[in-house]
Amino acid sequence: MAIKKKKKILKRTIIFGLIDIIAIICFFIMYGPWNYVRNLYVTTAMQTMTHKYLARVFYSEKKITEIQNNNYLVGINEDADTSSIVIDTKEKKNYLNEYEKELLERENEDDLYKVLNVKVGNANGYLIAIYDPTKISLLRTKKFNSGTYGERVIDMCKRYGGIVCINGGGFSNGLDKGSDIPQGYVIDEGKVAWPIQSDYSNTRGNIIGMTKDGKLKLMNNATGTEAINSGIWYGVEFGPFLIVNGKSVKIEGTPFGVANKCVIAQRKDGVIMFLVTEGESYIDGASMKDVLKVLERYGAYNAANLDGGQSTSLVINNSLVNTPNYAAKKQGGRYVVTGWGLIP
Repeated sequence: MAIKKKKKILKRTIIFGLIDIIAIICFFIMYGPWNYVRNLYVTTAMQTMTHKYLARVFYSEKKITEIQNNNYLVGINEDADTSSIVIDTKEKKNYLNEYEKELLERENEDDLYKVLNVKVGNANGYLIAIYDPTKISLLRTKKFNSGTYGERVIDMCKRYGGIVCINGGGFSNGLDKGSDIPQGYVIDEGKVAWPIQSDYSNTRGNIIGMTKDGKLKLMNNATGTEAINSGIWYGVEFGPFLIVNGKSVKIEGTPFGVANKCVIAQRKDGVIMFLVTEGESYIDGASMKDVLKVLERYGAYNAANLDGGQSTSLVINNSLVNTPNYAAKKQGGRYVVTGWGLIP
């Protein structure tokens, strides 16, 4: 009996010893000399919809605010000039560099799109070139109200007859029943589909839009009416804008963490690019700086960030290609409210 008791005591001692060691390591990491780790942890947690509490486990609101203030993005205060986009759907014979050749060289002249496997920082990613931008359409749930769920991108894509689809703008409390409604404007076929009200003159936001002739139009601080009057046919409110008229934003630190990223962009020749990155555990994803480098490498002239994290979905030929985080992976993609798709 004495031997059994000693073994039991030893087992408990080892377990509690390990717990103490883990606690010391966590404390040292979170409060030690490594600003990069601390910044990355806080900025990533605070960009999620449901995991902000992870930052608050270790830090006060004051400290979180201080860290966020040291990790920021300086935006570009101008709208995209769509007159600079000259759409050319024919395959090129001469290329500026190896990246342009990789993106634009087609196996068949009538190919609608091409998928590149790319490295975005330390994360795996997918860069999709869509050669005819006039075939890009908004995807959205059947109706917006406060009593319905959203819809998975894979289901929206199938319903619209899409070939390649991604998620779009943000939404409110998407994990709660009866609360999947857009955060900000949604413009569908030249009309404001959300918010559901008659006067849009006082509500402003950054709008990511597509014109009827296939040009990606980014508008800062615009109303729905202004966006429509400027030619936006499809649009969602989100951001930040990463490249405007060939000018890239300035990024300090990791203001958007390293969760999954989803971006829509356009080259000067009209080619639309979808960029989607992996990042299943919120620590192995790409930073916004990493995303920007890839966009610049492949010639993006205008580019905007879309909803990321668990919402990130890339669907090709009715299959979910990427691996969204946690519960979203189990259900075949998170329920969202808008998206973008190649609709032939």
